[in-house]
Amino acid sequence: MTSAQWQLDSLAAEIENHVSTAGWDQIPRLFAMVSTRELVASDAGAASSLGLSEHDEIAADALTPIEQEDLPTGDIEQMLAQIGWPESILGCALSQEIVFLPPEADAGFSDEAIASAVQAHPQRREARLVVAVLRDGTASSMLRLRPSATPPSAEAADAPNADDDLLTGQTLAPNLVEALLATFAE
Repeated sequence: MTSAQWQLDSLAAEIENHVSTAGWDQIPRLFAMVSTRELVASDAGAASSLGLSEHDEIAADALTPIEQEDLPTGDIEQMLAQIGWPESILGCALSQEIVFLPPEADAGFSDEAIASAVQAHPQRREARLVVAVLRDGTASSMLRLRPSATPPSAEAADAPNADDDLLTGQTLAPNLVEALLATFAE
């Protein structure tokens, strides 16, 4: 694993943890990633906000995610298609809640009927998806399954994080990775 991949995985986890503090049923949230060194140099209060002292050494490749406020509501793909980041933005991440079906339950739906079928399906699962990308194409994804409303079985209750599963990978959401990378196209 490269240093950039490790750092991006860590940032995706940090963003997922930050978003999770507000609970579930949230709107999508977008984050810009900037150089921590440049942020601290340009904003006198940034170091203390990040828990850094003036004597702390900041790695040259350290990044800080900054949440973007007042996002337009509606279709995420359309929103992302309208974004063009300045050169100072080195990466970005999106957190959104999704609903999906397990593979064995995912067959037989037409494109038109899929959204309503998924919402009504007894095997549907809700999750929070965080996808982060860097300008160079490095990508990271995290998917946290929402705890189910039904009480777990005795065996499942004993398993660590049995109802709070976290999946990670670079290709959990390839279309979203592509859409986020497109925000850096010139």
